[in-house]
Amino acid sequence: MQTTEGITINQVRLDERIEQLSRIGRIADTGVCRLALTLEDMEGIIQVRLWMEEAGLTTRLDAFGNLIARLEGTDPSLPLLMLGSHIDSQPYGGRYDGAVGVLGALEAVQCLMEQGIQPAMSIEVVAFCDEEGSRFNKGLFGSRGITGQLEEGELERQDKHGVTRREALESFGCSPAQFAESVYPPGAIGAYLELHIEQGPVLESIDAPVGVVTGISGPLWLTVTMKGMAGHAGSVPMEMRHDALVGSAKVIAAFDEMVREDPGAPTVGTVGSLRVFPDSRNIIPEEVSFTVDLRDMEMARRDRLEARLMQLLEDISKQHGLSYSLTVDTNSEPRYCAERIKSMIHSSAEAMGLTLPELMSGPFHDALALSHVCDYGMIFVRSKDGISHHPSEYSSPEDITLGTEVLYRTVRQMCNGHTVIDTFS
Repeated sequence: MQTTEGITINQVRLDERIEQLSRIGRIADTGVCRLALTLEDMEGIIQVRLWMEEAGLTTRLDAFGNLIARLEGTDPSLPLLMLGSHIDSQPYGGRYDGAVGVLGALEAVQCLMEQGIQPAMSIEVVAFCDEEGSRFNKGLFGSRGITGQLEEGELERQDKHGVTRREALESFGCSPAQFAESVYPPGAIGAYLELHIEQGPVLESIDAPVGVVTGISGPLWLTVTMKGMAGHAGSVPMEMRHDALVGSAKVIAAFDEMVREDPGAPTVGTVGSLRVFPDSRNIIPEEVSFTVDLRDMEMARRDRLEARLMQLLEDISKQHGLSYSLTVDTNSEPRYCAERIKSMIHSSAEAMGLTLPELMSGPFHDALALSHVCDYGMIFVRSKDGISHHPSEYSSPEDITLGTEVLYRTVRQMCNGHTVIDTFS
């Protein structure tokens, strides 16, 4: 059993804030539903903003819907240090995903101020807008927004009720016409640190409360639409049908088997959303849309699986007399954490009597977007039973405290000038 020494952060304050935030959008006793740019999301932002301002930070809500709190440094010429995560959730989500990263970052900076440490560089704590992507089927919106990575057509994406992202932003008081003003100039962000729950079983399996992330796997998100012909379920013979749901089901099953072929690989594949039209029990399905989520740390292997999926779509469409189309919603290569930041995280933990294991991240995070403009590092906190995106998601207060203390000490190292924050190149 590892022992820890010298906890500086205010654990009680952090625990109370996590619990209070979890009451906003509460579902299923312990879960939350705070979809991006909804009333519940705004209520969460108002609460977190209040805590930020009580801590003495200046705050703003930018054009992308990001909540940003700033501590001014003594040297405005230096690139800033950014910390954060998100507070939006999945529709059937847990209390800790994202929230621990935002509130842990706030606690680290507030503790820094209470210790009388004056940083040379400015520090910003960010609650990024729509990391999850569950409402408009494309995530990392706020973090991609400030780094100039948005794509054409993103504002016209619709949720399940036909509300566009543009409309949702405007209802939030955010103006897409001001996007350019909210994009950070090249070199403005010197480094990014993110604390997050692991959302997987690795740390628990080795009895480690906290870990250092080595990198984030490359996600490929697709939306596939297969089209056939509707008909009466009682009168069209089986051999004459063009059933889009049967074809989709065969693709989905074959895709799952394909991803499982190498059990030693970190490859994961998921079909998490499916829509059927006209969606009646006695009509042959004419059109089916489903999502594909494929992730891997090795791009060559992911590319091979993508090619096989494309061939699978072609073959099954011909077999059932269907047509198909697809859109690429997200496509990113794996992004690796900066060695110098990993070293600081390790040394911060060692000063506490902790030896941190290293592990990769299968889920993507806002750090993925920031990795394209600056060096980044991530700290993981153990997840009970590896469960996340579910109301039973749980990380203990003790583990969260350790992770936040490591974050605080890493930030303190940077402020003391032990490692210079260089502009990303």
